[in-house]
Amino acid sequence: MRFISLLALPLLVATASPALAKGCIRGAAAGGVGGHFVGKGHAVMGAAAGCAIAHHHYAKQARAQKATARAR
Repeated sequence: MRFISLLALPLLVATASPALAKGCIRGAAAGGVGGHFVGKGHAVMGAAAGCAIAHHHYAKQARAQKATARAR
């Protein structure tokens, strides 16, 4: 399990863009708190998952905004 988290973290960092870092930080905070309440050792995994999910959400939102701006 630790190997997977050590492998996934650099991949998430490499794909994150600076413009969407705010979403990653929010997601990591929420995921870390949620993982902490699940059990011992799950806070880091929750933070990584929260960062990935929030990054995806904000990237999708940015693509939608670009599409509406082009349509106008």
